[in-house]
Amino acid sequence: MKVKIKKRNENSKIPEYQTQGAAGFDFHSCEDITILPGQVIAVNTGLEFEIPIGYEIQVRSRSGLALKQNIFVFNGIGTIDSDFRGEVKAILCNASNQNFSIRIGDRIAQGVLKQVERAEWEETNELTE
Repeated sequence: MKVKIKKRNENSKIPEYQTQGAAGFDFHSCEDITILPGQVIAVNTGLEFEIPIGYEIQVRSRSGLALKQNIFVFNGIGTIDSDFRGEVKAILCNASNQNFSIRIGDRIAQGVLKQVERAEWEETNELTE
């Protein structure tokens, strides 16, 4: 599946899958930034996507950053909807007791393209057991 992507600046990096079997691709920072202990901050990727209707991009923590540095995506999994056209940012939290520096090009989060379904709600007075 082809997904249109737009770089907002020269420091933006098109995501790549690291292996043939990888479900997720890496998001890279397009800015130098330091996250203080306990701080939550939106880190710019410099990318905009045209996600097909019926799909979303999930922004997830990188397991290595979470385990080794205590840096994780604050809202668990962020959803980028198909009708969103703004810059994708990774909302990161520094759960360590040390400053964490991010440099341009560093891998900061991963993305997964997922198919989604819309529900049709049926109001009822009873549900099956």
